[in-house]
Amino acid sequence: MLLARVLGNVVATQKNQRYDDARIMLVQPINPDGSIRGASLLALDSVDSGEGDIVIVVQEGWSASTASTGEPGAAIDSAIIGVVDFIEEV
Repeated sequence: MLLARVLGNVVATQKNQRYDDARIMLVQPINPDGSIRGASLLALDSVDSGEGDIVIVVQEGWSASTASTGEPGAAIDSAIIGVVDFIEEV
């Protein structure tokens, strides 16, 4: 899992029917302090996140598949599974 900031929504005019109800989001991985960490990536949104939200992204086939479509076996690499309310540093 990783923290990321949602940069925006990706519009796909054609996609597999299995993903018709899913939104594809562009996210930027970040560190807990908000600094950028690595390259941006695409993730299916399963929690109705929006631009600017800090989210939790899972990058593992089985978890990403079931979290975003509700069915195992979909070809998904990354999925947004939670919106972060706040980060408490200790």
